[in-house]
Parts: sequence; C-alpha cells; structure tokens
Amino acid sequence: MKGAPVPEQAADDGHVLEFRLPDLGEGLADGDLVSWSVAVGDTVELNQTIAEVETAKAVVALPSPFSGVVVELLAEPGDTVPVGAPLIRVRNDLEVTEPPTATRNDVLVGYGPEAESTSRRRKPAPSAAMAATTPSSHRAAATPAARKLAKELGIDLWFVAGSGPEGAVTVDDVRSAVPVTAPRTPARVGEAAPAPVNGHSGDTDGGLIEPTAREERTPVSGVRKRTAAAMLASARTIPQASTFVTVDCTASMELLDHLRTTKSFEGLTLTPLALVAKATLAAIAEFPGINSAWDEPNQEIVTRHYVNLGIAVAAERGLLVPNLKEAQTLSLRELCREISDAAETARSGNATPADLRGGTFTITNVGVFGVDSGVPLVNPGEAAILCLGSIRKRPWVFRDELAVRWVTTLGLSFDHRIVDGELGARFLATTAGFLEDPLTLLSRV
Repeated sequence: MKGAPVPEQAADDGHVLEFRLPDLGEGLADGDLVSWSVAVGDTVELNQTIAEVETAKAVVALPSPFSGVVVELLAEPGDTVPVGAPLIRVRNDLEVTEPPTATRNDVLVGYGPEAESTSRRRKPAPSAAMAATTPSSHRAAATPAARKLAKELGIDLWFVAGSGPEGAVTVDDVRSAVPVTAPRTPARVGEAAPAPVNGHSGDTDGGLIEPTAREERTPVSGVRKRTAAAMLASARTIPQASTFVTVDCTASMELLDHLRTTKSFEGLTLTPLALVAKATLAAIAEFPGINSAWDEPNQEIVTRHYVNLGIAVAAERGLLVPNLKEAQTLSLRELCREISDAAETARSGNATPADLRGGTFTITNVGVFGVDSGVPLVNPGEAAILCLGSIRKRPWVFRDELAVRWVTTLGLSFDHRIVDGELGARFLATTAGFLEDPLTLLSRV
C-alpha cells in the first residue's frame, strides 16, 4: 500500500476519472467489496452511492465524488481492496469540482455528512487532551514504510500503538507487534506430508485442512477476519485473569419493574443490561484504573477519565461492539435509549466507524442466550471486560432464611499488567453491591 493518501480523483484520462478506495477514517489497510450499486453504462450523480464496502467496523456506503457515466468496474464483490486501489472509472464531460469538505461528523474522508435523521442525543467530541492520550480513539497514523511492512506481515495497524511523532506508527512499532511463534516449514513440492495420527486428516495447529464433500468452507473476511485478528492479538499480547461474583439482584429486578410503569420510561425497553451498565459506570468512577490502556512502546498506563462504554452485539455480520461516548454523563433513562439504539444500529448493519471505535471498557451479555457466565477476552486497547450472565430465580439464603431470589453471575476478565487481583476484585464487588442495593446507585445520579 502506498504511504501517502491517494486523492479520490486519482487519474484523469481525458475526461475519464478513476475513483480509488478512500481512507475510511479507521486506519485499516483495506476493505471487502460487498456489492455494486451501479453498472457499466449507468449515469451517476455526485454523492450517489456506488458501492458498499465492509470493514472490521461497519458496512460503509461509498458515495461517488463526481458525476458522469460508469466506464469500468475494477473490482468484483468479495474482493479485498487495499486503501488507494482503483475501484471504478467514470467518464465526466463536465468541469470537475472538488468534493465538499468533511465536517466534524464521522463520514468518509473527503465527503460532507448527511443530515442527522434521528433524535438521538448529540455526542460530545473528546477534548484535545483526551484524544492525545487515547491509543485506540483515533485513526492509526503511520509512516509509509510502516504501512508497507504491516501489509507484508499481515499486521492490522488498528492494534499497533505508535511511538513516532504525534503517535505515528513506525517500522519498529510494527516489528514489535509481530507475534513470536515458531515458523512452520512448508513441505516441498512433491514431498509427501506426514501421515495423519489416528486417521484424522489435516493439521491440528491452524494449517491447511484437506476438503471433503461433507464440509462447507466460508471465506474469512470483513468483521470475522478482523475479529479473529483482534482476539488473536488479545490472547497473545495481553496476560489475562478472571474473577467472578454471584449476585442477588432481586431488588434491581423489582426496581426495573417499578420504573417500567413510570412516565419517564414510557416507550423505552428497560432491560437489566441498562442497570448493569449504570452500576458499572459508578464502579469505574470509584476505580478509574479499570478504565485504562497499556501503551507498550512508551511503557505507560493510560488512565481515561471518561468512559466510552462498549456493548457487545451479536449481529448477522458477526460480533460488533458499538460504544456509548462519554457514557459516564448518561442517566439511566439515557443509557436505556442509547443501548437500544446502538444495538439496533449494529444489527441493521448501519453502525459507522465512529460508533465502533474508541471504546474504553466493554460489557458483554451472555445471559440473553441462557448462559450463566463466561470468560471473554479483553479487547485490545482496553483493560477489562465485564460479562453478565443469565438472571434466574434460584434458592438463596436471604436474612438467614431460604428464599427464591433473582440471582446472576458477573465475570470480569482483565489485563493483569494494568489491573491487580485486588483492584479487579474490588471493582467487581462494588458493581455487585450496586445491583444488590440499587437505591444506593440511583442516589448517586
């Protein structure tokens, strides 16, 4: 990939203009072409959607930066297209005008934003100091040599902390991000492979597997490819530990039942997840170290005094984690609305790069699948992830008597470089305490 960004109007052959895949504002090296919205011979208008491209973060509609007649489509659906690679050629017999300048809304670089069509609250922009100390909240700037090396090594710059000027990723940063593994020696052409053990065919360590008629193969792309890379990076680079607590949340369930009947929550879907999110935010306020990140090149711990709360959502494209910006400022009612809107946006495939980047702490809710608990992997760039299990009626000793109570299990996975066992345990116990006695939580609002 070339180091410098390639202009959208990258080539002008007479009046034939070439549109190259623009920087989607995520620091990713490529995108997967999902579909074309135009065909050869079609007339396109300025800002008309010409294609959909899938990245690790979202399916993005690409608008045309100029008008004219489509001469050639330079990629096929399913192709992985590097940033800067040509996508489409358009013949334009009119004078070419510059695309409108991007504003603060998070859209494709070089395009103006569409008008906001919903009544969701206005998300505050992070301060300059905040942006400067957040490794994962901005585009991964990198030197041309670093980008070239990252592409050759298959390293996603999104997960590499930069040590260069203004946080730019350098060649040394990319090299330090290469996992230390023993290289596999490929078999020579014509050389017989070792006989399988116990009749099993194929490798057991992630190598090639011989296809059979009873197996289905699915190309790994888009969200799944980036999720795999992120989880591999998490498992290989983050020393993780976990702790659990079982919680009597009967008072929380009773409070939710009451709030659903009030005018303030009319029209909203108030779920236990919203209250757990509120309890988590209150506990983070008491233990801000849990809301940190590890800066490997500088050997520093970056503690964020703001919370971009990630909510894991199972979508058709795979697992997405939209995050609620400045979640520490939200009331329970606002959290309820924001969580619902974020989940719906993610499931519908309309989540933007801005919705999905910059998270500082994540909650995953496996309870909706009837599972009691889990041990999730920490997202790179964060220090911990909270797992909410199913909430069930169970026998429980309450005030020295056996009773039927609403009970759940909370699990916390954390980066042990940042979070000691004591901090993790205190944070989790505090979160559980707020759920056992939610009035103490609401009294803090």
